[in-house]
Amino acid sequence: MVIARSMMVLLALMVAPLLRAEDDLGALWGSAQEEAKYYPIVDILIPPQVPMRPGGLEILPDGRLAVGTRRGDIYFIKGAFESPPRPEYHLFASGQDEIFSLAWKDGAMTAVSFGEATRISDADGDGVADRYDTLTNNWGYAEGHEFAFGSKHDPDGNLWVALGLSGSYESHNLFRGWAVKVTPDGKMIPVCSGLRSPAGVGPNAEGAMFAIESQGPWNGCCSLKHLKEGAFLGHPASYNWYAYAPGVKVPGVKPNSDSRMSVERKRVKELVPPAVRFPYIKMGRSVSGFRLNKTGGKFGPFDNQIFLGDYTLSVILRATTEQINGVWQGACYPFREGLATGIMNVEFSPKGQQIAGGFTTNSQWPVRGTEPFALQRIDWNGVVPFEIKEINIRKDGFRITFTKPVDPQIAARAGAYDITTYTHIYHAGYGSPEVDQTTARVTHAVPSADGLSVMVHLEKITEDHIHDFDLSRIRSQDGQRLVHHKAYYTVNETPKD
Repeated sequence: MVIARSMMVLLALMVAPLLRAEDDLGALWGSAQEEAKYYPIVDILIPPQVPMRPGGLEILPDGRLAVGTRRGDIYFIKGAFESPPRPEYHLFASGQDEIFSLAWKDGAMTAVSFGEATRISDADGDGVADRYDTLTNNWGYAEGHEFAFGSKHDPDGNLWVALGLSGSYESHNLFRGWAVKVTPDGKMIPVCSGLRSPAGVGPNAEGAMFAIESQGPWNGCCSLKHLKEGAFLGHPASYNWYAYAPGVKVPGVKPNSDSRMSVERKRVKELVPPAVRFPYIKMGRSVSGFRLNKTGGKFGPFDNQIFLGDYTLSVILRATTEQINGVWQGACYPFREGLATGIMNVEFSPKGQQIAGGFTTNSQWPVRGTEPFALQRIDWNGVVPFEIKEINIRKDGFRITFTKPVDPQIAARAGAYDITTYTHIYHAGYGSPEVDQTTARVTHAVPSADGLSVMVHLEKITEDHIHDFDLSRIRSQDGQRLVHHKAYYTVNETPKD
């Protein structure tokens, strides 16, 4: 444990010069001023007397915003979604520990903290919680790295909880490094092993459950991982708890270090690769809580896409997923930088606004945003930006969909697309450089009749590689440049048809 804490301090000192260099707005993607033309950031003021370090976010049935905090309080906020915001804070509950997940159902709030999932309710109706019922605490907890992040209730009323390792490296306590499912009556069901330090759980548009994983040992970069039942998700420290998970098959072998994910998938049949990998620094350092956009167009042209925060770089990212040959994969895209602090979680309001909240822990891990804590709102002003909307794989290339029609002459040029590929070392070491680089050759490109998509044909698609797209040459029909010209597609499988 002492070694792990010392390593955290060392890593913080190493990254501090980089973060100071990125303090100027726009230094990461260089697009903050353009982003603000479509998605302005609005501050939701926090009174000095409110000790607010936002973690979990939820929307109450009456339209108020609920915020769980690092110190274990839950506040209900009226007026957060007005323009301008007129927040009124009401303390609903106290006494929990680092609330990074909130879920409301049937008149009660469930908060997930380090050691348990707690159902919190107001039995006498005076607006203050007076019942704290442990839904389950059937996992181990002993020290401050053993985070727990929960989902909203799934269609069956279950919560999905992802449990971080001990000291970020090992699994000393029951089910650390596992994802579990908690039923409405409090039964805990082990789902899958192999997590390291997850920081957010939720579904994609099709209802499959995912967790965000942090970069570190056995994880070359942050990634979105499918919580497939019975799966092994990559980090072998949690193998020791299979004896307590009846019905979950023990993998026959452990992965080899200094290998590649594609190689170890052939050896370890239970190994499920990350669905979306977020290239280090380019697309975050500590990707955090996420939420599916189900606003019905109120937040612009990105319905049914996943929006994710990043703690270290104080940014918001987008991701899309698709299932190929039974395996999930997809792409990630820049969205909004310039947030005030480290982002722990995001949520969508009934009006379609995006809420982002978080804090800094400068003594442990510095962040790009300069505020010690913040609660902010990202509004769409109704103007559609020219963006890469989504990338989907085909057997001989990729279909790229845009938010506005492209210039057909430019889009039809093979030379308008710069695509490089790389992967990561799959090993017990911390993180990984980008390795095995290739350049993908575009043979031809065919814009659709309406100009909203282009089929980009490649000579070769390289599996187990991130395909790094640079579309800086593309223009819209009216000559606009893309707000963000980069995107990154993780290829686990190539379509058979």
